[in-house]
Amino acid sequence: MLVANQVRVKICGLMRNQDALIADRSGADYLGLILSPGFRRSVALEDCAAIIESTEVPKVAVVVDEDPDGAESAAYRVDASVIQLHGNEPLNVVEELRHRGPWKLWKAVRARSLEDVTVAVGLYGPLVDGILVEGWREGVIGGGGARVTLEPLALRSLIPRSCDFVLAGGLGPDTVAEAVGIFSPTVVDVSSGVERLLGEKDPESMSAFIHQARLKTGQTKKDLAL
Repeated sequence: MLVANQVRVKICGLMRNQDALIADRSGADYLGLILSPGFRRSVALEDCAAIIESTEVPKVAVVVDEDPDGAESAAYRVDASVIQLHGNEPLNVVEELRHRGPWKLWKAVRARSLEDVTVAVGLYGPLVDGILVEGWREGVIGGGGARVTLEPLALRSLIPRSCDFVLAGGLGPDTVAEAVGIFSPTVVDVSSGVERLLGEKDPESMSAFIHQARLKTGQTKKDLAL
């Protein structure tokens, strides 16, 4: 059960069932899988069931420039609660997905400036349930470990109240508490920041990340189970 004002945690780029299980049992709120091909942590649709087997928390289907049929197929493969659109999806694709299924939609923006966020919110804000803001690195789709460097209050003011503010890029156990304090996101999203090898999560790092993300409210998995 979510507690009011609790920062939610998404562990993304999952490629192994053992990592998904540990993230689930450590108190993650979302498990993210990259379901479009061609990226370093992409997983094949036929492998999804094995990766998320025996997990219970909501799943996020991360897709890049898929058409509505492709995004829908990916979402159903993982019984997704959220589709995360991480490319340059045209508005008609977002509108179509809005009406196709029970999932929420998050739209990612690689932010070099506040103007990037302003444009994304203007285009997609009325159609989506969350805006994911990550750092920008040239030639990389996804933050590539780049932290968001925008002015926090100005950035936060751009996110509509109707949307989750998902903060990503360059986060890890040693930085997430500070980022939560500065940016006040609704959700924090981590992938490489809790890995020991590409595609292989570190259990201690995942647990520490989740704990540190919730330090401001003192919420741990044990607290939430009471």
